[in-house]
Amino acid sequence: MKTSSRFRLATAAVPLPDVSQSAGALRTRLARLARALRGAYLQVFGIPDYERYTAHMASRHPGDPVLARREFFIMAIDRKYRGSGPRCC
Repeated sequence: MKTSSRFRLATAAVPLPDVSQSAGALRTRLARLARALRGAYLQVFGIPDYERYTAHMASRHPGDPVLARREFFIMAIDRKYRGSGPRCC
């Protein structure tokens, strides 16, 4: 079967993966990507992120006590569902 020249040009332009990276560096990059995707997912759906909270407390409020994981989620759920009356969303 004969391929068109346009197909050959398109496939020639696709960059090949960089195989010079070590497996450890690739694993590190994939782990960072997974953490970033997890954080974005949690933010989009409004799920509290304890790891993000602890990082924030360590960087912005170093002298303040950090809540335990269970207390953090109780506070987050209370904050999310307490209200001053009926609401549509």
